[in-house]
Amino acid sequence: MGNALLEYLAKRMGDQKAYTNPNNFPGPLITISRETGCNGVKLAHKIAAKLNHRHLGPDWKVLSKEVFFQSAKELDMEPEKVKRVFKSSSNYTFNDILNAFGTKKFKSEKKVVKTVNEVIRTFAEEGFCIIVGRAAHIIAHDIENALHLRFVAPLEYRIKTIIDNNHLNREEAIEFILKVEKERKVFRKAIRQESPENDLFDLCINRASFTDEEAIDLIEIAAEKKNIFKDYGKQIDFY
Repeated sequence: MGNALLEYLAKRMGDQKAYTNPNNFPGPLITISRETGCNGVKLAHKIAAKLNHRHLGPDWKVLSKEVFFQSAKELDMEPEKVKRVFKSSSNYTFNDILNAFGTKKFKSEKKVVKTVNEVIRTFAEEGFCIIVGRAAHIIAHDIENALHLRFVAPLEYRIKTIIDNNHLNREEAIEFILKVEKERKVFRKAIRQESPENDLFDLCINRASFTDEEAIDLIEIAAEKKNIFKDYGKQIDFY
């Protein structure tokens, strides 16, 4: 997906027409917002694999922050400059985005914000993707054929996850969680100038209460009940 995003950015900067959804219906789409330490990307890949196994249609893809980091490399931007976007304080401004991406590739801070927003929106409208984070549930809030998920978990569960995944000690894991949560809040504010209190989700799942397989079962039921696949010619038979 790094090449796809790079191609889209090139089209946007050249004011060319971006690709469109052949179904003429935005989606289907799943967005995942999660607390740090909920293994959102890991579960997203499992959801995509199950959807791809059960549905004869375009392959579902998982999009996360790695897409943007890889695309930054392809655009010859320094990784540290990109990371600064997520390390900014609560006094975050559009100029921070401009400095992170560099003036060589982008002409104005508003253009950068608009581009990042529209990249996410375009992928959401094209559909058959699971977007993890990136305020996608806000950007795509009006897409009917979408399921917006929120993963939460008790702090101890999340600390253990970070310790296991990143090989950190307890103190380092807590520091990591606080840092990432701050960075995500900054990103949401930069993209939409809206607070997390305005978030609206279709389903909230406590990751400590269910196994991955059980959580996927709940998500499948929610997708079926919300009927997010109704405009695409085929219905998914989950059972």
